[in-house]
Amino acid sequence: MSRQCVLAAQKANRVLGCIQRSVTSRSREVILPLYCALVRPHLEYSIQLWGPQYRRDMELFERVQRRATKLIRGLEHLSYEDKLRELGLFSLEKRRLQGDLIAAYQYLKGAYRKDGEGLFIRECSDRARGNGFKLKEGQFRLDVRKKFFTVRVVRYWNRLPREVVDAPSLEVFKTRLDEALGNVV
Repeated sequence: MSRQCVLAAQKANRVLGCIQRSVTSRSREVILPLYCALVRPHLEYSIQLWGPQYRRDMELFERVQRRATKLIRGLEHLSYEDKLRELGLFSLEKRRLQGDLIAAYQYLKGAYRKDGEGLFIRECSDRARGNGFKLKEGQFRLDVRKKFFTVRVVRYWNRLPREVVDAPSLEVFKTRLDEALGNVV
């Protein structure tokens, strides 16, 4: 998977370089839509399947986004995290988590009924703390299993507030999830 990450980052960097060379304006209104439409899809294509597993691969992707934020005039004095906050963007790691949680929500609400029967196991608990729709976390001896979709999502799903998990529709879930993830640094 590391090789796939390197290839995706190279392709995204090439597109970003083309934007840098061909667009004279460095305003937020020009660079941000170009980045979101042309560069970020290379970094997020099928990310739930082959997503970066190692810290160095995650940092490789973040470097591309960091380079894109440096192109925008007027934000030079801010740190990377402040630039993201100012632009209304999440880090790519947080966006991967967001995509994972959205996919889990869709599955749990019945969107993928035939594809993954029994993918998640609901935990029966009488505890009043947290959301009322907890998922059971499995115990595994191998570290390689920690990177599986069903394992990496459960911990974060169980930490979500009740109002996010109990959202009546996908759009409401996405809005509430953005608010919840916006509070997490």
